[in-house]
Amino acid sequence: MGGPTGAGATDAQPPDAPTTGRRPRRLGRRVALVAVLVALAAAWVAFRAVQAAGALMDARDVVTTVDGVVGGVALDDADVAALTAAVPQAQDATERARRAASDPVWRVAEHVPWVGRQLHAVRTVSTSLDDVTHDAMPAVVEIGNLLGSGDLRRDDGSIDVQALAAAAPKLTAAAAVAARADREVAGIDTVTLAGPLVDPVRTTSDGLDRISGTLTGVSRAAALVPPMLGADGKRTYLVLALNSAELRSAGGIVGSILQVTADDGHLKLGKQVTTAQLGRLDEPVVPLTDAETALHGTALGRWIQNAASTPDFPRTAELITARWTKDVGGQVDGVIATDPVAVKDVLEATGPVKTSAGATLRADTLLTYLLRDTYRTSATGAEADAVFSSAAGAVFGALTDGAGSSQALLDAVSGATSQGRFRVWSAHADEQDVIAGAQLGGAFLSGDHPDAVGVFFNDATEGKLDYYLHTDVTVQNLVCTGAAPTATVRVRLTYDPPKKVTDLPEYVVGARGDAITPGSVATGVLVYAPVGAILDALRQDGTLVAGAQADEDGRRAVVATSVLAPGGTTTYEATVPVRHGAVEVWTTPTIHSGGFVRAECPAG
Repeated sequence: MGGPTGAGATDAQPPDAPTTGRRPRRLGRRVALVAVLVALAAAWVAFRAVQAAGALMDARDVVTTVDGVVGGVALDDADVAALTAAVPQAQDATERARRAASDPVWRVAEHVPWVGRQLHAVRTVSTSLDDVTHDAMPAVVEIGNLLGSGDLRRDDGSIDVQALAAAAPKLTAAAAVAARADREVAGIDTVTLAGPLVDPVRTTSDGLDRISGTLTGVSRAAALVPPMLGADGKRTYLVLALNSAELRSAGGIVGSILQVTADDGHLKLGKQVTTAQLGRLDEPVVPLTDAETALHGTALGRWIQNAASTPDFPRTAELITARWTKDVGGQVDGVIATDPVAVKDVLEATGPVKTSAGATLRADTLLTYLLRDTYRTSATGAEADAVFSSAAGAVFGALTDGAGSSQALLDAVSGATSQGRFRVWSAHADEQDVIAGAQLGGAFLSGDHPDAVGVFFNDATEGKLDYYLHTDVTVQNLVCTGAAPTATVRVRLTYDPPKKVTDLPEYVVGARGDAITPGSVATGVLVYAPVGAILDALRQDGTLVAGAQADEDGRRAVVATSVLAPGGTTTYEATVPVRHGAVEVWTTPTIHSGGFVRAECPAG
């Protein structure tokens, strides 16, 4: 019985049992192979990451150097040499980083959770920097060489507008590349990055932002300047010499007006008109809005000196153009305004110049000569106006004669623009559309600056004492969190005249002895909220103060008047919203402070 039973058991065994035993071994070998491949891929990606990281560190250092050089806008010979040397190094570094972060294995690994975000960030930074170094920086070197070589100025001192026009398309393309790279890197969410990557990404993003902003500004200038300097036909401009001794929102009263023609880069001085020659009108030269009348009175349109009372330079230009056309006549293609500090910067570029009266204007003494000493030695306002007119003509004459290098003058204009001391308006709509969007346009109300706060000063003494008035505008108590973050804009005024201020002529001290004690200084403090924001009454030294209020171009505005005796000081405060993590204040440039203040919330 046992034999058959055993034989039956043997015959019943499944025939494929040995095959089933081999399947787990094959699966195990496949898993092991996959594991090896994954390990090799990980090792390869790690190796590439080390290559990319090293190259990116090299690139970041070079781009930081490039950022520092380009940030000056105007490039001197040393800057051009540094940039010329830095660009090839940057190109080599970014090319290595891009190559390391762009192979197929790396791209596949970008789909791995968490790790993929790190790899994608490295590739984005690598490709963006490589685009900038190869497609944008060479154009900057080219324009730097053009400026540094002196080729932009002809032998007669005129500007070679055709050479500048030829460089414009390359700069426009370079600006587009830099802007795209800036957007790509700025779009990286650093919150999801590993710690060691956060700082390099943020540093690169900040550098690209500055480079992009600079290239955008330079490319716009290269496109605008040739036609504005008469490359396509003669242009006529009015240049306003603002007088900071009597403040207005734009920087000072309109002291004198120079007519300037530009034809194929040749500048020529035409008529010079003092404001005394353009007296008071019975009615505004153009209709004023209700808000303008409430905040500035009808004097804004009746006295040409007061055309600079509005903080919107295009409106100032409109008022000036209308008055010039009415009383002088002729075509006006644009209006330009400068103040004495801007002129001082120009003198640093040109060197000393002599006026028709025999005075020598020097950069280090210009402000005291024009804004202090002139009012001590000139018995009448007409005498002082003649000094100002002579100075303005002498400085502009030096420019038309070719004094100063291109880069030095560009530096002077750039520095003055960044402080709100150089403003331009064009009667040509296509040009004005570009100008109004930049600080150069001074279009506080009519431009695209809805989030900016405004703090402006207008003298109410009817004198020339603002040389002794110090203004300090700061942003305090910056609250960056919560549903409605806010900050405090603080305005401090300090008045420090000479001890015998009342011995100065009446036109200097002011003719409002019935309302203001002689020797004191009265100042209208005009504050604008951002578009759509609420603006409560101002606080002066902690106490609420009332003043004229109006809504102008979507902004709530309030103006209060400060009266300071010699040695006096006062502080105004207003609560404003924090928008997009920052508070930007446009203010009146004075001889002691510039026209822009900005405070930003901490990054991250």
